[in-house]
Amino acid sequence: MLRESKELDTLGDSMAGWNFAELWERIASKQPDAEAQVQGDRRISWSEFDRRADGLARHLLDQGAQHQDKVAVYLYNCPEYLETTFACYKAGLVPVNTNYRYVEDELAYLWDNADAVAIVFHGCFTDRVAAVRNRVPTARTWLWVDDGSGPCPDWAFPYEVAAATETDGHTVAPWGRSGDDILMIYTGGTTGMPKGTMWRQDDLIRALCATGNPVLGEECETAGYDAALETIGASAAPGLPACPLMHGTGWFTANMYLTNGGSVVCLPSRHLDIPELLDVVEQEKIAAVTIVGDAFAKPIVAALDAEPDRWDISSIVLITSSGVMWSESAKLGLLAHHPNMMLIDSFSSSEAIGLGQSVSAGDSAADTASFALGVAARVVRDDGSDVEPGSGERGRVAVGGHVPIGYYKDPEKSASTFIQIDGKSYSCPGDWATVEADGSITLLGRGSVCINTAGEKVFPEEVEEALKTHASVYDAVVVGVPDDRFGETIAAVVQPTEGSSIDADELVAHTKHSLAGYKAPRTVLVVDSIGRAPNAKVDYKRWKSYAAEHVGA
Repeated sequence: MLRESKELDTLGDSMAGWNFAELWERIASKQPDAEAQVQGDRRISWSEFDRRADGLARHLLDQGAQHQDKVAVYLYNCPEYLETTFACYKAGLVPVNTNYRYVEDELAYLWDNADAVAIVFHGCFTDRVAAVRNRVPTARTWLWVDDGSGPCPDWAFPYEVAAATETDGHTVAPWGRSGDDILMIYTGGTTGMPKGTMWRQDDLIRALCATGNPVLGEECETAGYDAALETIGASAAPGLPACPLMHGTGWFTANMYLTNGGSVVCLPSRHLDIPELLDVVEQEKIAAVTIVGDAFAKPIVAALDAEPDRWDISSIVLITSSGVMWSESAKLGLLAHHPNMMLIDSFSSSEAIGLGQSVSAGDSAADTASFALGVAARVVRDDGSDVEPGSGERGRVAVGGHVPIGYYKDPEKSASTFIQIDGKSYSCPGDWATVEADGSITLLGRGSVCINTAGEKVFPEEVEEALKTHASVYDAVVVGVPDDRFGETIAAVVQPTEGSSIDADELVAHTKHSLAGYKAPRTVLVVDSIGRAPNAKVDYKRWKSYAAEHVGA
């Protein structure tokens, strides 16, 4: 049965580390009237955020959810996304992200693989959800979020009614809460089926949030909560995840903004609208913006260049990016409009936080793909020994300390990614790099899409970034196509800058100025748009097939 308490008493010895629900409830009690979430005209205070999550948690438990059951979140960016997350934390359940671009087979796979017992979905997805309901045997609860697209189906329950469920204080399940409670973030399936990365809450809080609140890096105890909350005033600035919450970059930073006592601002539109983004930055005095590389940065720069006096972006303290490479030219373009902000290019992933970062400010932008190693990171050979700085040798980047416990229901992949080095746990997701003489690293890319041409390994991202330094190139994807002589040859799929045309010979020569000749593309294919996903990732399988077809392989 459900246990409820009007006040948080003591954390107790049973709590194994930090827990998001306990932290957020303390923040809500300290600043009940402060804003926790904003989207357009919707403004939700911390007390309302807390109360609605209590109601939703109670509803999920009343429907039979058990300890660490999975709750799929199939929503565009909106306050309900983080309310559902908070409710799961409160009830000891596990929130599971769902890519809103998935079609029926992908949804059925994801929810079945996650053993989801509840699905929270926007009304616009009703037909798609209805088509896969009988393929998700574990799901008992379907919560419909009204977005004006139609009525609630008779097999679902209105989210607003669930959130309004009465509770006598905070909702706490019989099993309580713990830093050992997990959350899961499913990684994209461009190089394989999506996999659920499992994080202990305590580990994620320490890896993700301790930078903004150092007390969170220390031992968790009752006094520690009070000490952690002492820094809230200085950190309580609004943050804007401009990228989707369904992906790790947006969702992780949203959790971080809230844990530091700030607010999360979501854009009203469901698709990237740069003028709207800049309007919201000015109106809400956004301090931190989360983007994903050039797919966001370049159009922001273009808008600011076109109308330099239209927007006041002086409130921005930092812009962070993660997940894809962020070019030096785009960073310099942003800093030209606001030299007092900091640009942090974070080399992290859903399964590895703190691999490295580069920081740009003033009139200086860090080189593309050049990062300082994280304090707990290293570049290792296959035998686990460190790559020597300045050797030119390639190795895999690994990070230790607070790392995930594995992939859900995939022990083989877990064993190859979460490894032991010198008796300590490391996450090694497959990113290759060289170590320069000064200790910095040059990122080459993910080994899973590495091209093997005549025995030489070529990492697509390295070539892509070289191509994108040419003024005529807006975006590029590099893939290998089958070749009888060399095994594979390199093909570049290129999206030209608006108003430009592509000269293939010139582009190949340009690439050879910065890279060895064998890394230059043999074929250049011009397309109208690369068509990156909302998280700025690219579908290498799709473009590899496209290139093979057009090259005649």
